[in-house]
Amino acid sequence: MDHRLVYLLNVGQRRLHRWSQARTAAGGVTPAQAGLLFFLAKNDGALTNEAAAALDLKAPGMSGLVDRAERAGLIERHADETDRRVSRLWLTKDGRTALKRTKSGLADLNARLTEGFTASEIDVVARWLGSLQDKFPAVDEDSE
Repeated sequence: MDHRLVYLLNVGQRRLHRWSQARTAAGGVTPAQAGLLFFLAKNDGALTNEAAAALDLKAPGMSGLVDRAERAGLIERHADETDRRVSRLWLTKDGRTALKRTKSGLADLNARLTEGFTASEIDVVARWLGSLQDKFPAVDEDSE
């Protein structure tokens, strides 16, 4: 049986991305901002490069994400007290409120994504998707 996994993964990702963007346009946070909010909820005050590593972003992408999240009032950026060249990121009150809304929205989305599948089937899908990170580690652009 030909599962066309790459095709199905790409189409599914694009449709999910467009669906998420439509919700963002209706007043939500972007998927990238949501990732940052979730990371900071457990790592408030993290260094920018720690957040970038957790989100699998390179410096330019992380810089833009932090700039947009800061302009949106979701986070605050402060210079590290021991090394003024680096920044630490903190959730704001608005960021915590947005995080609560995002968690609720993601619960609905996860329910929609898993509808019609058994828990064991979803376990297999989750394991397969997680394995992609190990099979295809982040490519260091300097080594290309």
